Amino acid sequence: MASRDVVTYKTPLSRLLNVVIVIFLAFYLVWTILPLFLMFVSSFKDLLAAFQLPPVGAFSQIGIFFDFEPTTKHYYNLFYNLGFSTYLMNSIIAAGGSAVVSVVLGSMAAYSLSRVDFRGKGDLFFWIISTRMAPVVAVLVPLYAIFRGFDLIGTRTGLILAYTTFNLPFAIWILKGFFDNVPFAIEEASMVDGSTRFQAFRAILPLVAPGIGAFLVLCVLFAWNDFLFASIIGSGGAKTLPPATRELVQPQNIQWGSIMAAGVVTTVPMMFLGLLIRRYLVTGLTMGAVRE
Repeated sequence: MASRDVVTYKTPLSRLLNVVIVIFLAFYLVWTILPLFLMFVSSFKDLLAAFQLPPVGAFSQIGIFFDFEPTTKHYYNLFYNLGFSTYLMNSIIAAGGSAVVSVVLGSMAAYSLSRVDFRGKGDLFFWIISTRMAPVVAVLVPLYAIFRGFDLIGTRTGLILAYTTFNLPFAIWILKGFFDNVPFAIEEASMVDGSTRFQAFRAILPLVAPGIGAFLVLCVLFAWNDFLFASIIGSGGAKTLPPATRELVQPQNIQWGSIMAAGVVTTVPMMFLGLLIRRYLVTGLTMGAVRE
């Protein structure tokens, strides 16, 4: 009996393309991971060891990067001398608070836009997302004037409201697509059984939980990495990690060891958060992409 195995033949062009793709991916991997690796290792090095480099072309001496005595004095300096524990708490509260407020209010607004038909619905939806299109710099001065009038400058509450200003329109736009993907028959069955509209809304929340979780992470990332709002609105009592790290660069002294340690403290929590929920993040971001 003749074999039915399918044999695929690769042309020289396809083989060359595969080699180019592998080389590109390897280069991209090194390009993205190497800075993080150097930052992590340098945060445990003494200043003299951190700037010690092998001679040009001496690849056999590459082990000099790993030949050092680990020290935690840079982290000690961050949290005990520079007050980074307060800045870390400010980042957690501002990022988490704005994400929760944006998701709670955005999910209810997105549900209303998804389920209720009214005159001017399309115009309202476009106006909501158009507010997110405005550059941050364009609205920073008006927001600063408003927040100063309410004595919110330098407070965590003001920083949460500032992040919510930009996160909420994005939340409504994204979450509406998730609710559009949920059949209305589920809510109808719930309301036939005597549920109110709000109870029906709560009943379908588990169906869009991956999407809500994915956007929650995006809100946290936006607030956690923000520098402009944290520098202007949060200046003073609500300073977060990015502007606090920037202050380590001074004209007369650049604290390289502390900067590397601050980079690790800022980066590692978000990396672990992404790894913990990566499965739900991919699921959530693909919800609503295809309608049945």
